[in-house]
Amino acid sequence: MRNGKPVLLVEDDTIDAMTVRRAFKDLNLTNPLAHALNGEEALAYLENPENERPCVILLDLNMPKMNGIEFLKIVKADPSLKRIPVVVLTTSNEERDIVESFRSSVAGYIVKPVDYTEFVEAMRTVDLYWTLSELPDDEDGQIETACCASVASER
Repeated sequence: MRNGKPVLLVEDDTIDAMTVRRAFKDLNLTNPLAHALNGEEALAYLENPENERPCVILLDLNMPKMNGIEFLKIVKADPSLKRIPVVVLTTSNEERDIVESFRSSVAGYIVKPVDYTEFVEAMRTVDLYWTLSELPDDEDGQIETACCASVASER
């Protein structure tokens, strides 16, 4: 995810958020990691003009106040936000959650591995995908290329 834009993590579990931060560090990802505890906080972050738009959103589904599905429906209905890629990163492997997430145009759905090594590999895959991906033109007519930034690419 090499462009250095922030990644927005929407996650209410402190341990899971620390695990994502640790994985970013272990993978040498230099993108700032913005953290929201629920969908309401994430929307406030996205609507604040002082915050740089994230290049990708990592979204948990099971959260208080506003869950991930509710958040997705609002973000994907907003023309100014709908093009931000969202990857669901959750413990839920419920078919209804998977179906509803893809109906809401997520870019991917990952069930959080319990094993840390497997979790890092999942994050490495997300990083690699968004590093190689070409994104659509932004509002200024520029092609967005890639998302995350690694200090040293060891791929």
